[in-house]
Amino acid sequence: MTTLVTGATGNIGRLVAERLTAAGEEVRALTRAPARAAFGAGVRVVAGDLAAPATLEPALAGVDRMFLFPVAATADEVAGRAAAAGVRRVVVLSSGAVTGGLDAGFHLPVERAVEAAVPEWTHVRPGEFALNKVALWGPSIRAENVVRDPFPDAAWFPVHEADVADVACAALLEGGHAGAAYTLNGPELLSHREQVAAIGAAIGREVAHEEVTPEQAREMYRAMGGFAGEAADFLLGFEDYGGAETTPEEVAAFDPAALGPQPTAEQVTGRPARTFAQWARDHAADFR
Repeated sequence: MTTLVTGATGNIGRLVAERLTAAGEEVRALTRAPARAAFGAGVRVVAGDLAAPATLEPALAGVDRMFLFPVAATADEVAGRAAAAGVRRVVVLSSGAVTGGLDAGFHLPVERAVEAAVPEWTHVRPGEFALNKVALWGPSIRAENVVRDPFPDAAWFPVHEADVADVACAALLEGGHAGAAYTLNGPELLSHREQVAAIGAAIGREVAHEEVTPEQAREMYRAMGGFAGEAADFLLGFEDYGGAETTPEEVAAFDPAALGPQPTAEQVTGRPARTFAQWARDHAADFR
């Protein structure tokens, strides 16, 4: 069996490719820049761009299964080409925002395109990635040993990217997952204060937590660029998932404790979901 992993150089795709290879599967890793992609033995790097579906034809030839990174604009054509090439099973990297009814324009169209095209599909819907904290807090922790944050008491269930990859691989390799949509969170509701403390424990020093206004945080994120700059308005509550204007006060007022326990990878893998403390230890080098 051959699996095409799209988004293969990303945080989840790379882990999926590595896990499938370790399981003895034939893996093709799709990337727009094959010359710059580095994978271990057993992964065949192939060229292609989800934004240009015609480029996928060589990569799809002989593929049975696919891990699909979400690109809404071309999802119908990508799914159609995959089906025409003989792909029968697709696992979609989606979002918990779909489960919450917050996403109708980005991840949901990809899910629907795949459902219409292939006989076996599974949607993996992670909530907040713990990994976001490397982008948001890593620079100031490394440079100044401080996190500047407008919402120190805001809380959620950050999910370890390894749990997301484990569920995706289970859905690719095992039977019994077709037609399922797995919403994934971490096992603990943790405030930003508690998350900063866990990072401090992982790197062996206390990290200061300085409260700033949402406006100040927005300027900091924009100056940082990358993920922080691109997502600043959404992360800080100035706009909702669909881009409509909101206020940071609405974010601060939300109490996730009222939601109760959230689904984790354990429902699929049978193993306890990784904690944020474990994630912080796994990424300690990113904060030093």
